[in-house]
Amino acid sequence: MLALITGASSGMGRDMARVLAKRGYDLILVARRRERLLELKKEFDNKVTIIALDLSILDNCYKLYEKVKKEKIDILINNAGFGLFGEFYKTDLDTELKMIDLNVRAYHVLTKLFLQDFRRRDAGYILNVCSSAGFMAGPRLSTYYATKNYVTKLTMAINEELRREKSHVTICALCPGPVATEFNEVAHGSFAIKEASSYEVAEYAIDKLFKKKMIIVPTLLMKLTLFFNRLVPYRLSLYIAYQIQKRKTK
Repeated sequence: MLALITGASSGMGRDMARVLAKRGYDLILVARRRERLLELKKEFDNKVTIIALDLSILDNCYKLYEKVKKEKIDILINNAGFGLFGEFYKTDLDTELKMIDLNVRAYHVLTKLFLQDFRRRDAGYILNVCSSAGFMAGPRLSTYYATKNYVTKLTMAINEELRREKSHVTICALCPGPVATEFNEVAHGSFAIKEASSYEVAEYAIDKLFKKKMIIVPTLLMKLTLFFNRLVPYRLSLYIAYQIQKRKTK
């Protein structure tokens, strides 16, 4: 059994590697920081391959696929990504375009390429790490929310296509709220509510992936948040989101 995880050098990607290793999976770990991957590799007795690539560069997404396409990968976890706090007219355009490249294009390319292989085998799991932001608009975190909307809705659409053809391939969207990772440091902000444990979210996500749950939402708080968000008018939802982001922007 073999799992490929992007963004594996920290946060949920690192913890999902730990969860899957405990379950007997060999791993292909992908991230920009080779030294972090080497450090993580030391934790495991399983076979672990590390690949240092920046997936915000489109060519590297294709290079990754070419490197591993002959392996029998059972699970693809698209986890690499980052955010950026701030009002849209102030935030750095180059940083936002890199975010779109990583949060959207890399997910899109890798999902398509591996899905084609999985469909030919009629087996395999894809977990796209999205966010509760994938169901909302996010003033002061607007580009990040937009990227997560894209991947969440793409994942849902593919899930329905697979269901209609009675495929044994599974694709799921992990949509957590705030999680204790390096997100805040990279995004230059802080969460206003308590962050969930990265390892606990990783365990929950893997459990629900194997149960083939399309939308995976850890914690009761986020389940309730997403439920009530469907009931309130857009303007009220935007007001609430703005106030939350305002409190956590540094």
